[in-house]
Amino acid sequence: MAKLDRRVAQGEATRRALLDAARVAFGSQGYAATSLDEITAAAGVTKGALYHHFADKEGVFRAVFEQVEREVSDQAVAEFLQPDPWQALIVGCRLWVEAHLAPDVRQIVINDARAVLGWEVARTIETRFSTVAVRGGLRKAMSAGVLTRQPLRPLALMLTGAMSEGCLYVAEADDPATALEQVSGLIAIMLSGMHVTEPALNT
Repeated sequence: MAKLDRRVAQGEATRRALLDAARVAFGSQGYAATSLDEITAAAGVTKGALYHHFADKEGVFRAVFEQVEREVSDQAVAEFLQPDPWQALIVGCRLWVEAHLAPDVRQIVINDARAVLGWEVARTIETRFSTVAVRGGLRKAMSAGVLTRQPLRPLALMLTGAMSEGCLYVAEADDPATALEQVSGLIAIMLSGMHVTEPALNT
C-alpha cells in the first residue's frame, strides 16, 4: 500500500510539474510556439511521462486552460461570498475582468483557447467554472433581496458573455487601466437596472 501511495504521489507531482511548465510556456509565448519537448525539459521529465498523463499537446493545453479558469473563478467566488451581496457582486465581477489583465491569463484564455480547443469545448469549460461562479453571486444577491428575481441561468450566461467582451476590450486597449475602469463602470450600470436599493423585509 505504501508503495502504491508513493507511486500515486509521484504521478501527481509529475503532472503538476508538467502543468506548471506548460502554463509558463503557453502563457508567455502562446500555444503555436510551444513544443512538447520544451515543456518536458522545463518540467524535468521524459516525453513518455507526459504521454502517461496527456494524450497530446492539445490535452496539455486543455488542462492548463481549466486550471486558469478555476483560478480566475475562485478569485471571483471569494469576493461573491463577502457579507454585502450587492458590493460583493459588483467587486467580484470587476475582479473577474481584472484577472484577465495578467499576460499569461490573457494569452491562454483570450488569445488561444477557442482557436486551440474549438468554440464549443472552450465555452463548456468556461461555463463550468466562470458562469457557475457568476451564477452563485447573482443567486446570493437575489436571495438577499438586493437584486430583482430574474431567470438565473440565462442571466449568468449573458453577464459572463458581456464580461468576456469586456476582457477583450481591456486586453486590446492602449490604456488597459482606463479600459478596466470603463468596463467595471458599465457592468455596475448594467446590474443597477436590477438593483433593489431597499430590500423588502421578511414578514
